[in-house]
Amino acid sequence: MAITAMENEKGCCVAASYEAKAFGVKTGTSVGDARRLCPGIVFLPSRHRLYVRFNLRVAAVLDRYAELERIRSVDEFQIGLSGETSGLDGARALVTTLKQAVAVEVGECLRFSAGIGPNHLLAKIAGKLEKPNGFQWLSAENMPERIAHLALDDLPGISRSMKARLMRARVYDVEALCRLDPRHARLIWRSVEGERFVRMLQGMQIEIAPTKRGGYGNSKVLAPDLRRPREAYLVSRWLIEKAAARLRRDGRVAGSFSLHLSPLDAPRWARSVKTAATQDTAEFLRINRTLWIEAWPRISRVQLLGIGVQLGDVDMLDNRIGDLLAPLAPAERSTGERASAAVDFINQRFGAGTITFGVNKPHPGFFERG
Repeated sequence: MAITAMENEKGCCVAASYEAKAFGVKTGTSVGDARRLCPGIVFLPSRHRLYVRFNLRVAAVLDRYAELERIRSVDEFQIGLSGETSGLDGARALVTTLKQAVAVEVGECLRFSAGIGPNHLLAKIAGKLEKPNGFQWLSAENMPERIAHLALDDLPGISRSMKARLMRARVYDVEALCRLDPRHARLIWRSVEGERFVRMLQGMQIEIAPTKRGGYGNSKVLAPDLRRPREAYLVSRWLIEKAAARLRRDGRVAGSFSLHLSPLDAPRWARSVKTAATQDTAEFLRINRTLWIEAWPRISRVQLLGIGVQLGDVDMLDNRIGDLLAPLAPAERSTGERASAAVDFINQRFGAGTITFGVNKPHPGFFERG
């Protein structure tokens, strides 16, 4: 079985079952190649909302039996161990209990692997050592020998480009990386994240740094019937409405707007525009129209494979200073922003798309399906 991102033969696999992986099917394999590698393979569309519902059901089970610290992704959970479970035997017993509970309460088809470690990085690596239904642990007692067989880019966070940097620094394998001076790692990464990464490999408990929201964006790989520029423009308007609604929901404003267009067989086109900090959908739509007019000579006669919009330079509405010329008091919403908020209220009550800001073209795809 494999999950695809598009309902046609031109798409690719975004996930594959272990049975399919045994035939060589992996993330990024085209549908056609997957059929050749694995005759009889079954393709299913991505359904993000369904995954979220199961994610929450699994989280509820884990939280009942253990200390659920963090839901790290749709299929990854971080659990804190204390008391009896802080020892290896206690942790193993807890994992057995969790596996049984998930099978009974969520579904016996759901397998999961558990990893134990002194920090979230080593626990994550341990969890990948025996998939799809195993249990492994990493600590000072078995490190780095236990993961010496892994390639550098098997480790989470080591991309192809980072692997190349490590190679240039003569760090050729995982054992050498584990023994690296953390200060040297900072130089290789060109960031403090390199030092944090190596210290965690060496078993230190490093707190996860809080993240700051950089922007609100939406992007879309366009269906074949929406790749003409006029149709794609209407999709961009729909994406802006969705992004701006999320911006207002979180009480934020954006000070920049970016548009990205990816034509078929032509260079990518992108522009970013600074604007007064706002959460007014109509203002973002006006900027979007201006940028499409600028791009039109380049893209009017080609098909667009994908488009993306980004509301950047975000800050809280409460932090926005006033404008004497508007006039607008500090943190006060403008007329357009109040109208946008009223649209949000009506759409939340009566359903998405009850009111729109003019003509748009919804392109929900699989990820918006339940």
